[in-house]
Amino acid sequence: MLQKFQSHIFQNFPFLSGKKLLLATSGGLDSMVMVDLFHKLSFEIAIAHCNFQLRGVESFEDQNFVQNYVEANKIQLFVTQFDTDAFAKDYKLSTQVAARELRYNWFYELLETENFDYVLTAHHADDNLETFLINLVRGTGLEGLTGIPAQNENVIRPLLLFSRQEIEQYAKENNIDWCEDSSNASDKYLRNKIRHNLVPILKELNTDFLSSFHKTQGYLQESKTMVEDASIMVYQQVVKEIGEDIHFDLNKLQQLPNYKSYLYQWLREFGFSAWEDIYDLVESQSGKQVFSKEFRIVKNRDFLILSPINIEDKKEEYYISKDQKEISTPLHLSFSKVANISIGSNTTIFVDEDKLHFPLVLRRWKEGDTFQPFGMEGKSKKVSKIFKDEKLSLIEKENTWLLCSDDTIVWIIGIRQDERFKIGKTTKNRVQIQWQK
Repeated sequence: MLQKFQSHIFQNFPFLSGKKLLLATSGGLDSMVMVDLFHKLSFEIAIAHCNFQLRGVESFEDQNFVQNYVEANKIQLFVTQFDTDAFAKDYKLSTQVAARELRYNWFYELLETENFDYVLTAHHADDNLETFLINLVRGTGLEGLTGIPAQNENVIRPLLLFSRQEIEQYAKENNIDWCEDSSNASDKYLRNKIRHNLVPILKELNTDFLSSFHKTQGYLQESKTMVEDASIMVYQQVVKEIGEDIHFDLNKLQQLPNYKSYLYQWLREFGFSAWEDIYDLVESQSGKQVFSKEFRIVKNRDFLILSPINIEDKKEEYYISKDQKEISTPLHLSFSKVANISIGSNTTIFVDEDKLHFPLVLRRWKEGDTFQPFGMEGKSKKVSKIFKDEKLSLIEKENTWLLCSDDTIVWIIGIRQDERFKIGKTTKNRVQIQWQK
């Protein structure tokens, strides 16, 4: 196995040579074999051991075992202990998900603080099969059927080519000690039920089942790659990225034979889970929206608009004093006195300074706001009606700011100036206000 492993590493992971590697080591069979293999091949390694404190004394026996091993073999060790049950309870997670989150967060922290290049875990071919079957039982797409990736950024899984049987045989031939996890014998967890009851039947039906499964996953991975390539090409035809927002053209989208699959492919990385609600947006009225933790998607006429949820800027009002010439938050506005004026635009207005009451207020619009559009003397209009006339999306409305003097709107920034502050024949102090997008 050592020679096969060496060929596998040099062929598929040549970039590991000369790198500083952190090996995730539980003390179990798989991780101890992984440590032995890399140690014999003279890689620069250190060991990271997590004590999840889930098995009482046994958890600390595993920790002691790993500590004794590294002392005997002069390998650098990092150890941490987690109150996994408390973490799972606080964040409403299953024990397994909590343990996974805790250990990977710690691994990434070590990568950064201790300058390691990669974290290596000891997942093997049987783990891959079990993950495939778990996802199949729960329901999944191609992503879940392609199994555990051999590499995920800085996380490498070098044993995926090897079966549990090969790993155990190597351990016995090389007198490698390991710790037995008593929880592996219990059928409490779905993985163990599949490992103990389903996998043996599959291997009985086909003695070379793992090899057949590996080929099948290869075909699935090729199909997944083909889907991703097609998705990118269609994305370029249907989608337009505007600033932080992504606009999906519904007219083009609905011409696709299976637009729901494309939407799923494009949106899954943004944390959405209410897929039926997202699909319903296509036929819903404007203004309907669906949220993930950090993003939302809104129906706006002939478009779906994906945008990040702005949780940073909660402040709704900003004050501008008379002596301020420029502000940069939340918008970049500049104020300057001018002798002459030109025709205004959606980014520049000219006002009579003597009609302004300082400090000016910069705020978001509110329901009921009224406005006297430039050129419509004596006629008021609701700001919401202006938005409707301009065909603004919900997101654009929320990102529109009003410049006000006391409670009177001076400018719907980027849209229109108010009539009441325009420069007249008797104006002495002319001010140019400019918005730099």
